[in-house]
Amino acid sequence: MQNVQQYIASNQDRFVSELMDMLRIPSISADSKYKADVARCAEFVKDSLLQAGATKAEICPTAGHPIVYGEKIIDASLPTVLVYGHYDVQPPDPLDLWHSPPFEPVIKDGKIYARGACDDKGQMFMHVKAFEAMEKNGALPCNIKFLIEGEEEVGSDHLGDFVKANKEKLKADVILISDTSMIANDVPSITVGLRGLSYVEVEVTGPNRDLHSGVYGGAVPNPIQVLAQMITAMKDENNHITIPGFYDDVVEISDAERTEMAKAPFSLEAYKSDLKIGDVMGEKGYTTNERTSIRPTFELNGIWGGYTGEGAKTVLPSKAFAKMSMRLVPNQSSEKITKLFADYFKSVAPASVKVEVRPHHGGEPVVTPTDSIAYQAASKAMETTFGKKPIPTREGGSIPIVALFERELGLKSVLFGFGLNSDDIHSPNEHYGVFNFMKGIETIPHFFANYAEMMKK
Repeated sequence: MQNVQQYIASNQDRFVSELMDMLRIPSISADSKYKADVARCAEFVKDSLLQAGATKAEICPTAGHPIVYGEKIIDASLPTVLVYGHYDVQPPDPLDLWHSPPFEPVIKDGKIYARGACDDKGQMFMHVKAFEAMEKNGALPCNIKFLIEGEEEVGSDHLGDFVKANKEKLKADVILISDTSMIANDVPSITVGLRGLSYVEVEVTGPNRDLHSGVYGGAVPNPIQVLAQMITAMKDENNHITIPGFYDDVVEISDAERTEMAKAPFSLEAYKSDLKIGDVMGEKGYTTNERTSIRPTFELNGIWGGYTGEGAKTVLPSKAFAKMSMRLVPNQSSEKITKLFADYFKSVAPASVKVEVRPHHGGEPVVTPTDSIAYQAASKAMETTFGKKPIPTREGGSIPIVALFERELGLKSVLFGFGLNSDDIHSPNEHYGVFNFMKGIETIPHFFANYAEMMKK
C-alpha cells in the first residue's frame, strides 16, 4: 500500500490536470445541442480507463447517450467490485452568476471550479485514478468493473434496459458509488440512505390565446395566478404536504434513530450564514437535518409564463408552466406519488382552466446496510485516511439507479462520496476541493484492500 500512496502523491498534478481536461468537455445530457460533446466525453472516459490499465473498455450505445464499460479481471476466484459513476453534467445556467466560465476550469483557494467538478466527474475520476495507482503497482486485490453512464442528470432513462440486458457482464459482489457528500473535510461520513424522486411538469391553460390585460383582465382566468394558487394549495401552514395519501407509506424514524442523527455536527447559524438567509423553514416538528434526509418534500423547481422580456407588455397569458419535484422516503413509491399528485393537482384547479400533468422521471428511496462487509471495509478505509471513524448519514438527494441495481443485479451499494454540500452542485460556481479529490484517490485503494481481506474470512 505504501507504493500505491507514493504513486498517488507523485502524480497529483497530472491527476488534477487530466480531470480539468475532462471538465472542459460540455457533456450536458439535457440539451441535444451537446450530443457530440457527450459522446466525446464518453470517449475520454474510455481512453482514461485503458490508460489506467483496464484490459477492456468500450462505448456501449443506447437509445440516448452512451454508456462506458470497462474491466480488469485478475482472478475469477476473487471478489469483484463494480464502480458506477456518470460523466454527464447539469446545464450551467444561469451563466451570468458564474465567477468563471463553467467549462473553463480554474483552481482557486484549493478548489476546482467547473460544471461537473464534483457531480460527478471529479468523484467518478477518483476511481479511475485509484485503479491506476493500484494497477501500476501490482496492488489490485479484487477484480474491478466500471459502469459510467451519460444520462444520470436526465433520469438514467436507458440504464435500466442496459442493466437488464447485461446482467452477466455486470456480475459483481458489490457496487461502489461516489456521487454523495461528507459532513465536512474533518468529519468523514458515509451515506446510508437516499430519498426517492418524483419529477413532474404541469401546464395550466386559460384562454385560447394571449390577451390584452386591459381589455380582458378581471374577467378571464389568468393561468399564472391560477397556477400560483394551485401550488400554494400543495402545503398547509405547517409546511405539511396536503396531497391526500402522500404520507400513507412513510416509514417513521424512531426516537432512538433521530437521537443518533442529532449527534452529527451541525450549526444552524453557520448554515443560515452560508446561504445568506434570515431563517430556515420546513415541515413543523422536524430539524433542518431531518427535513433534508428522513422527510419527504414538495419543491417548485421552475415556473414560467407570459411576458418575461425587457420592458413592459400588458399581456394576459394563455398558458403557465411549472416543474416540480417530490423527494420520497422509504417506503414511498414514485409511481404512486406521481399519480396522487396528478389527481390532487387537477382537483384543486378551477373550472376556468385546463390542466395537464406530465411526469418526467422518478426513482425509489433506498437504505443501505451498515453491517455489511462492504460498508465495514469503506468505514475502515476512511478511518485510515481521515484518522477518525466516519459517521453514517442519510442524504436528501436521489440516485435512482441504486434501487435499480438492487432490483436487477441483487447487489447492495456503498455510497462512498467525498464531496461537500457546499460544493454548489447543480448551481453556478460548482466546485470540488483538490483535497477531496486526492483524499478520495488515497482512500479507495484501502477499501479494495480491506474488502478483499474481509471477504476471505
